[in-house]
Amino acid sequence: MSIWELFIIAVGLSMDAFAVSICKGLSVEKAELKHGIIVGLYFGGFQAFMPLLGYFLGAKFQALITRYDHWIAFVLLGLIGANMVKESFDKEQDTLPPSFTFRAMLPLAIATSIDALAVGVTFAFLQVNIIWAVSLIGITTFAFSWAGVKVGNVFGAKFKSRAELFGGIVLILMGIKILLEHLGFLG
Repeated sequence: MSIWELFIIAVGLSMDAFAVSICKGLSVEKAELKHGIIVGLYFGGFQAFMPLLGYFLGAKFQALITRYDHWIAFVLLGLIGANMVKESFDKEQDTLPPSFTFRAMLPLAIATSIDALAVGVTFAFLQVNIIWAVSLIGITTFAFSWAGVKVGNVFGAKFKSRAELFGGIVLILMGIKILLEHLGFLG
């Protein structure tokens, strides 16, 4: 998997964190630099850790399911992407408390990174440099999360659903690409 493909996946995965970061930016009267850094570290850190965990879990079972790995990657990325697309059309406005404490941030960081765990499982079946992958995912998510706090504070919620829609489409397309490559339709 090329660095560009990893970057595209990193951007797709970071869209959930970006959307929640927008909500965090909405929750404070004035977003400060420390708010963006806190959100970026939580979300970027968990988005890096979860695929690493998924990679090691997937590697344990790789020998058992290598024959079906491309289908697993396709289904997992497709389901994650479809869920993100579905959530982008949810009209219910999310509101978050203006707290940036461990107690407030930990559940959000875990919730936004569960999909990264599944992507990490797919990395175990593909030829992926896991250190590059998790570093790129973590850094990309940090940047998008920091920006999301600012965007939410300045522009409001109008970008949240677009971010989720974009991220979902990207993950679905990457799943289709992986499947087509393994079936021999793409070089």
